[in-house]
Amino acid sequence: MTLRIESFKPYDIRGRIPDQINSDICYRIGNALGVFLNAKTVVIGRDMRLTSKEFSDAIIKGLIDAGVEALDIGLCGTEMVYFATSHLHADGGIMVTASHNPADFNGLKLVRENARPISADTGLKNIRVLAESDNRQKADGGKRTKIKVFDEYIGHMLSYVNIQKLKPLKLVVNAGNGCGGIASDGLEGSLPFEMVKLHNKPDGTFPNGVPNPMLKENQAVTSHAVVEHSADMGIAWDGDFDRCFFFDENGVFIEGYYIVGLLAEVFLTKIPGSKIVYDPRMIWNTLDIVETAGGKAIQSKSGHSFIKEKMREVDAVYGGEMSAHHYFRDFSYADSGMIPWLLVAELISVSGRSLSELIGERMEMYPASGEINRQITDVNATIKALHDHFSSEAISVENIDGYGFEFSAWRFNIRISNTEPVVRLNVESRGDVALMRAKTAEVLAIMET
Repeated sequence: MTLRIESFKPYDIRGRIPDQINSDICYRIGNALGVFLNAKTVVIGRDMRLTSKEFSDAIIKGLIDAGVEALDIGLCGTEMVYFATSHLHADGGIMVTASHNPADFNGLKLVRENARPISADTGLKNIRVLAESDNRQKADGGKRTKIKVFDEYIGHMLSYVNIQKLKPLKLVVNAGNGCGGIASDGLEGSLPFEMVKLHNKPDGTFPNGVPNPMLKENQAVTSHAVVEHSADMGIAWDGDFDRCFFFDENGVFIEGYYIVGLLAEVFLTKIPGSKIVYDPRMIWNTLDIVETAGGKAIQSKSGHSFIKEKMREVDAVYGGEMSAHHYFRDFSYADSGMIPWLLVAELISVSGRSLSELIGERMEMYPASGEINRQITDVNATIKALHDHFSSEAISVENIDGYGFEFSAWRFNIRISNTEPVVRLNVESRGDVALMRAKTAEVLAIMET
């Protein structure tokens, strides 16, 4: 039976339950992935959402019917599927998660061998055609194997830092009732840190709100806890913990933009002359740090599939997006929400400097608006209005990803989201907060006209 499946997106599969995603759709996608990859083994994991176990079981049935051995790693985060896919030399992997979306949503993230992403350009369209046509393959040899890779995953995470150099820091960690607490609990026993845990237990009812630390209303609890417990740093994750968010010792939320520069510097200290991949939304701080440290900065379109592809192409040691996605060559070029905070904790320990000291100077040098989202009715008209208004005075206008307008003392990027029905604006300046704010207001006034 042919069915139009609306939950396919450019990077993953995500939709509202049950009309956009349900058990039947998950079965179809599992079966289609097995056929598309001609797979012998596929890793499958799931988050804490109330439908994730049901959807995982349906996918496994679809894989088994396609003659695939489904390697079930159970409750986990997305990066654990990435790790297991590479570690077990599987032909692919599926993570059942809707990350930070509302409670009535769920979704799937798909990878092939070595945790290479499957996006619209690299297979999702093909899988969609197979799933919608529902030409179900029936083959022998399929089975479900429950497998544990947790200890190996934890060992790999710990390999990114020198445990002997870590100091007894106090950390506030907020899993948002997602799956981040599973990983941080596993790491805790090998680290000299005191962890103050917030919303640590996975709970798909989201008793403390959807796990999305980008929302200002979700940041307060972590910020207050850092101050209350006199912690050295606060860390928060989204539901599948593939993004990591930071708060300094004063409880101040740190924009992901500045963490990209900080981690770039960490890697260039460890591996001099390395290549660093960055996204084009805000760039000046990253470029300054990489060039000063003797590295090579390489720009990529935003989005995990583009970043990972570019990193593989140029053999970059690290890639970062201001959206709090951080990618690592030694982690199959995949993103992780655990590696970043381990590296920052090591840097605080080794440098003897607080996070505010490490970041504060960079924030003053390159003040930024943070990402501002707006729903725009006529995007093309808005882009044209901005182009008409600013292009004559701009030093350069590029459209690598959306449009970037650069001036001598400030710049902005505007792009259409690939995952949400919004336009995203980012503005930065060279050491002038007032200018950044004034130009942000000027651009928004044109957008909202």
